[in-house]
Amino acid sequence: MFKCALVLAGGKGKRMKSDLPKVIHKVCGKEMVNYVIDLMRNSDIQDVNVIIGKGAEQLKEATATRNVSYSLQAEQFGTGHAVICAKDYLQGKDGVVIILNGDAPLMVKETIDKCIKFHQEGKFKATLITSRLEDPSGYGRIVRDASGCVEKIVEHKDCSKEELKITEINSGMYCFDIKALLDGIDKLNNTNAQGEYYLTDMVQILKDSGKNVGAIAVEFQETLGVNSRVQLANVEHIMRQRINKRHMENGVTIIDPNATYIGDDVEIERDTIIYPGNFIEGKTIIKEGCILYPNSRISDTIINERVTIQSSVILESSIGRDTTVGPFAYIRPESNIGKEVKIGDFVEIKKSTIGNKTKVAHLTYIGDAEVGEGCNFGCGTVVVNYDGKTKHKTIIGNNSFIGCNTNLVSPVEVEDNTYIAAGSTITEKVKEGSLAIARAKQVNKEGWVSKNRIK
Repeated sequence: MFKCALVLAGGKGKRMKSDLPKVIHKVCGKEMVNYVIDLMRNSDIQDVNVIIGKGAEQLKEATATRNVSYSLQAEQFGTGHAVICAKDYLQGKDGVVIILNGDAPLMVKETIDKCIKFHQEGKFKATLITSRLEDPSGYGRIVRDASGCVEKIVEHKDCSKEELKITEINSGMYCFDIKALLDGIDKLNNTNAQGEYYLTDMVQILKDSGKNVGAIAVEFQETLGVNSRVQLANVEHIMRQRINKRHMENGVTIIDPNATYIGDDVEIERDTIIYPGNFIEGKTIIKEGCILYPNSRISDTIINERVTIQSSVILESSIGRDTTVGPFAYIRPESNIGKEVKIGDFVEIKKSTIGNKTKVAHLTYIGDAEVGEGCNFGCGTVVVNYDGKTKHKTIIGNNSFIGCNTNLVSPVEVEDNTYIAAGSTITEKVKEGSLAIARAKQVNKEGWVSKNRIK
């Protein structure tokens, strides 16, 4: 059966007090709306339409890699109005459409699969996704008939004494038969105090036409939406615990899950140990047996086997196996660090390749460079890659020894098996097997202090 999805993402989100559309606020490093879109794809729903409104261009940019279509809700007049704005998208389709909220990122694949299966097997024209609460105060109640089908939804303030005892509430998410939804959506009206079109009114419209409406209860936590920064923090906490639990169940040691921040798309292999204070983001992959000591940020990076990282920042790069990084190192985008490399304290690598078994122990900057294998960088080395207008490249061959406080002024090449004396400023090629010395000869002027009356 054909399946598609509508994601409601056009709301203003006034309580967020933000210039960003509410649904692109991030939870564990990923936009809430992208959690919902990715969930649909994981549930084998490839045709996804996002209903956008406030900040439409920002929202399109945030979802640009998700291959979705869009419907515009230029003005917001309720959930029913949002679906009306997507009529053109639904026209000509035959099957099931699931309608989800773009600010509710906690739903899981198993729940979506169960809801669609329930909807299809029950041959319902609409299925409400509901929850049961011990204290449902303030929520609309789901009233079922003798057969278990939905009879109506009653707002809390309109409930009778008997209806107040009902613990089942509406989540605002649904499955619909597409043709039944299109047939009924034009019958919605906004004759209410808010002047809005409510999708919940479709229950009565379908009932009046002799159609059955079902309801399936799911965990309340999965239905939680975000309307404020406080609720955003609450959802973030739940998602973080869920992500961390998944990794621990897969063989990763997380010393303190309450103080470890891992994005939803991160992959971590077994026997890796993660200490508190680490932020691991984006499409990062961490291979087996790594140790992440406290307080690093790693984003969109591949960390190979048995790497040790201490208190460092690594962005959009790759780190070879058995390498150590930090403390206080900064690996900037497009860097490729080889195997068994040492990147030490206060070292910055920018858009460079560092060969296997090279040591860059401390207080060094390497930018726009190709560094060979088995090299050693003394303290305070600087690759001078920028002339004020253009970035230039430095090439350093295998087994080169760069003395302390050396400046390598790009573009320059240092060939294999070379030595550079400490304090040198290198502006010309250093040929293989050479020792390069580029510094002024020391001159001591005896008696100069007393002659110049300097105490």
